[in-house]
Amino acid sequence: MAKTKEKAKPAEGIADFNWEALELQGYTQIERSELSDRYEKTLTSINEKEVIEGTVMMITKKEVIINLGYKSEGVVPSNEFRYNPDLKVGDRVDVYVECQEDKTGQLVVSHRTARMHSAWIRVNDVLRSGEIITGYVKCRTKGGLIVDVFGIEAFLPGSQIDVKPIRDYDVYVGKNMEFKVVKINEEFRNVVVSHKALIEAELEEQKKLIISGLEKGQVLEGIVKNVTSYGVFIDLGGVDGLIHITDLSWGRVTHPEEMLELDQRLNVVILDFDDDKKRIALGLKQLQPHPWDALDIKLNVGDKVSGKVVVMADYGAFIEIAAGVEGLIHVSEMSWSQHLRSAQDFMKVGDTIEAVILTLDRGERKMSLGIKQLVPDPWAAIEAKYSVDSKHNAKIRNFTNFGVFVELEEGVDGLIHISDLSWQKKIKHPSEFCKVGEDIEVIVLEIDRESRRISLGHKQLEENPWDVFETTFSEGTVHQGTIIDMKDKSGIVLLPYGVEGICPFKHLKKEDGAQAKVDETLDFKVIEFNKEAKKIVVSHIRTHEEGTEKPVTPKKGAKASSSDNSVKNLNQNSEKSTLGDIDALAELKEKMDKGN
Repeated sequence: MAKTKEKAKPAEGIADFNWEALELQGYTQIERSELSDRYEKTLTSINEKEVIEGTVMMITKKEVIINLGYKSEGVVPSNEFRYNPDLKVGDRVDVYVECQEDKTGQLVVSHRTARMHSAWIRVNDVLRSGEIITGYVKCRTKGGLIVDVFGIEAFLPGSQIDVKPIRDYDVYVGKNMEFKVVKINEEFRNVVVSHKALIEAELEEQKKLIISGLEKGQVLEGIVKNVTSYGVFIDLGGVDGLIHITDLSWGRVTHPEEMLELDQRLNVVILDFDDDKKRIALGLKQLQPHPWDALDIKLNVGDKVSGKVVVMADYGAFIEIAAGVEGLIHVSEMSWSQHLRSAQDFMKVGDTIEAVILTLDRGERKMSLGIKQLVPDPWAAIEAKYSVDSKHNAKIRNFTNFGVFVELEEGVDGLIHISDLSWQKKIKHPSEFCKVGEDIEVIVLEIDRESRRISLGHKQLEENPWDVFETTFSEGTVHQGTIIDMKDKSGIVLLPYGVEGICPFKHLKKEDGAQAKVDETLDFKVIEFNKEAKKIVVSHIRTHEEGTEKPVTPKKGAKASSSDNSVKNLNQNSEKSTLGDIDALAELKEKMDKGN
């Protein structure tokens, strides 16, 4: 069995050992005292959380050893000196004492923290004094650049880089630049610097000199600083002026970027400025002669010109026949048609068209054009083509309460009065008879060339059936009819040939005393015939109070042919509109056809 080793006991010190009596070889008591005093003087008192200065003693790949005059040296990671590649032994540097001793008895210091601490003090001093400092542009960030100033990351906004807009921030990365501290946020530890402030200070004197010499009409050289949708800003050497889009060219400009680009040098003329000369209006087109002054003096009214459509509006189109010379084609000069239409129906922006000069005012620099004048006016020979009583096909364009407007051809319109639509049918509104867009056959009734009006008729294409009805439906004759409606205390009775008669309510009583109703077919006696008013009044009660009479059938004779033709046409029209599928009238028509 192995022996257990006894645990060594720590040596006990001698409590009454006399260190003063101990003599070191080669040193006397007095010499030891002097050496001790000298050593104590080499050590300095170091407090935590303060910045002190030390000397670089050694530099390795990972660490920098710094003598701080303390019982132990300070050790700082080499990456804290990355900003200073020229660091060497013997250089004096600042460190921040974070802890006098760590768990190993080592002094804990930081050069980075010392720089930050000193930097904040320095930055605040610079802000108060307005001193110009130098910083290193580290990288680009959203809206600007990050700059190293005294070890602090400061923000340089894009608007503060230069007096002119900067389009590429990357060209400044990795460069040393001069700045002024313009803002400090102690709470968030943010610093904002500006390089533009230095340039503005330099340009202020130059700006005052330029402004003091400004005059209207003066021509200056400038550089395009910014291009917007409404104009171009020009840098006149520290003073900005605006060329409005309307002052860029005598012609129309859709966007200023069509003419100018950034950093372009050009001459401009001063048009106006305010009392403080802070707003300067510039012009570019004013340096060129007005195009109207160079317009061909041989150009006159009636001449044909060619141009490009530059602007469209509902009322017309502007045509550019030369740069800065435009003419208006009103929509009324685009077609001989009287129908209201939009200019977009005839042309669009970018089209090249030919037109005729209608008016030309060189003094007012105005011109009106027309394109309908390129084709003959259809009204010039209207009587020859549309003589009275001539028949034509027309297209229905629109309705009014009093009639139908139709188009015979482009530029030639006519009116069919509502009373000229049908001989026998009473029409309250044209929409009951026809539809917009349909074709309709018409006959010319009257022409007013001066007013450009043509009166047309549709019913006149057929004989007036009321000439026949005057004989057929003479007073006292009896006819079979069907009650189709009840209104205004009267019954509407459909008689032969599609004619409607009026039967007063009291005349609708049947022989058995009952009141006749809608859809009943009965005999009716004509008690009134008014050809002019196209009115037939009938009675059923007269047929059984005055004796029974047979219904009247059409007479045969010399007028049978024309009457039959009228009746045939009348039947054809009435079948479409009013007769429908009424059996009684269909039978009557069949009898008439057999008679013929």
